[in-house]
Amino acid sequence: MLDTQNVLKNEELAVFRLRALYRTKGYTPYKMSKFEEYDLYARNKQFLVSENVITFTDTNGKLMALKPDVTLSIIKNGKDTSGTVQKLYYDEHVYRVSKGTHSFKELMQVGLECIGDVDDYCICEVLSLAADSLAQISDDYVLDLSDMELLGTALSDLALDDQKKNAVLQCIGEKNLHGVIRIASEAGLPAEQLDRLKALLAIKGNPADAIEALRALLPENAAEIERLARVSAALKKHVGCGKVRLDFSVVNNMSYYNGLVFQGFVKGVPASVLSGGQYDRLMQKMNRRAKAIGFAVYLDLLERLGESVSQYDVDAVLLYDESCEPAALLRAADALVAEGKQVSVQKALPENLKYKELLQLRDGEVCVLETNA
Repeated sequence: MLDTQNVLKNEELAVFRLRALYRTKGYTPYKMSKFEEYDLYARNKQFLVSENVITFTDTNGKLMALKPDVTLSIIKNGKDTSGTVQKLYYDEHVYRVSKGTHSFKELMQVGLECIGDVDDYCICEVLSLAADSLAQISDDYVLDLSDMELLGTALSDLALDDQKKNAVLQCIGEKNLHGVIRIASEAGLPAEQLDRLKALLAIKGNPADAIEALRALLPENAAEIERLARVSAALKKHVGCGKVRLDFSVVNNMSYYNGLVFQGFVKGVPASVLSGGQYDRLMQKMNRRAKAIGFAVYLDLLERLGESVSQYDVDAVLLYDESCEPAALLRAADALVAEGKQVSVQKALPENLKYKELLQLRDGEVCVLETNA
């Protein structure tokens, strides 16, 4: 029987598990072409994980791009239906600069989108599936939540233009408070104007402990805070204690995202392996009336997670010569495989092949020539 745990890579196993997970909640598969018109990505570069896009000219003269993202295509090719919610999942190859290698790669990405009349239940469902996705990858995970509306209120205290606000957001995402203070200082803002933002960024950890501090700090955002309280409480019941945190350094571009945004981390990977949020503003930019929330899992970051590098390429090399009957060789190889061994049948020993046993078929019998284990 095939041992999928040993044969499949971590990211390949994750694809099977995540597809099965999303189907349990009624999400249906979405398939798309490998490329879209480049203009779609050029107009929304700030929404992409990486602004670098591979382009080519089609036979009709149109500039096309190998898709670096799936969400934009789903929005472009969908339509609004009042009062309903469209629930989609995908496992698609995307083409962009990998966080791990910093070079262009073909990457498998898995994710889901919930589009339409999105309410609190939809948000809770997507967040619970994000947590469950992390649990499929590792038991040792954490899901960090933030809220762009709360962050936007604190940023509004700073009388900065959009360019400087984006620079502040970048510093927040990099957990660079000194950078935030520097930008405010260069803009000539008094230090006290930073106080609410600094206080908000200091609120992190267990959501239940943070809600009261948020209520006192941002009373004008009562509705958003109560929603955050409801959602985080429901999520805590679903995943248990210690798996969900508030962290307002989790940010996304405010031109595209609103409301809750989130990132997922697993032990052994230095970057977030999951990222998502509400993107109603992106929907509006693309002339859609519906609301939307979704996330993506970056499977390229799982390549080395829990990976154990074997000392050997195969368990056994079975040598033969021209006198051996093919049928006898097949029987001998099948018998070794039935013992749970990985076997390479060869006329001569390949250079640099690492093996536990060197065997040879002689007169229908398997003889041991060398043992390295």
